[in-house]
Amino acid sequence: MSSQKNYVELNRTKQKMPLVGLGTARIDRKETEEVVYNAIKTGYRLIDAALLYQNEAEVGKAIKRALSDGIVKREELFVISKLWNSHHSKEAVKKAIKVTLEDLGLDYLDLYLIHWPIPSHFVEPKDLPNIAMEKEYKMERSPIHECWRAMEELVDEGLVRNIGVSNFNVQSILDILTYCKYKPAALEIEHHPYLQQKRLVKWVNSHDIHIIAYGAFGPTVYGGVVPNNLKDVQSLFEHPVIKKIAEKHKREPGEVLLKWVIQRGITVIPKTTKIERMKSNLNLFSFDLDEDDFKKIENLDIKARFNDLVEEMYGYDFPIFD
Repeated sequence: MSSQKNYVELNRTKQKMPLVGLGTARIDRKETEEVVYNAIKTGYRLIDAALLYQNEAEVGKAIKRALSDGIVKREELFVISKLWNSHHSKEAVKKAIKVTLEDLGLDYLDLYLIHWPIPSHFVEPKDLPNIAMEKEYKMERSPIHECWRAMEELVDEGLVRNIGVSNFNVQSILDILTYCKYKPAALEIEHHPYLQQKRLVKWVNSHDIHIIAYGAFGPTVYGGVVPNNLKDVQSLFEHPVIKKIAEKHKREPGEVLLKWVIQRGITVIPKTTKIERMKSNLNLFSFDLDEDDFKKIENLDIKARFNDLVEEMYGYDFPIFD
């Protein structure tokens, strides 16, 4: 049995955030309500959502059911959503949070993240799903400092408890730290053994900003829709190093991948629609990886970024991570 706590405390508010949550990206809209409801019923208290995922209304219905059935109280849930690229201006931030809160049926979010550091032309939040992934990039002159000020106003208005960023690099975060009233509480990034980003993780941790890992299973998460140069990368589930560690601990490869994340104090938000998998994800605190396991996994880093803005996937090349 691990002695690790199953939560962390965020920097400014000291609000407790679970280390294991449910990711709602790529869950079919028709299944979302039942999946999220089952997750809460199983014991999940962290839900990671976003306007871009096109299923926040269904997430909201699940939360409403769980509250109505007495499974959980609102203050026991930690709900994340994200501000899309089209809503970086002050006025657009207000419109976007209004739509998200209405869809989720909530009075406030526990954490609101700027989804990408990419200000693009305005689209009404309700129209976003139809044109979120246009095949060209149209910039909007909405600097991050104005967007961050608008995010801080949401905190002051009680609409959001904590604010943070997603897919930002050190330079972008450092810029925010030079002028912010409220420093970012969290950074959400792609993070798995093939993309460990050790220097970024170390720097962010040193500034008391909590890290949330998406894509923790690597290439499998994206169903083959990855950059062309990474299409032949071996599934982490089938990697002999991961399989051997799993056998050693009598666990599944997926559990090893998730444990590698949370044992280092990073929150993980895997998507799953299966109740049995939900249970095993919440059972990650029943074992620990050892030093030898960590050394072997550390050697798997090949800097493979599967969620990248490359031309073959989005119609244009946007090297924001270079």
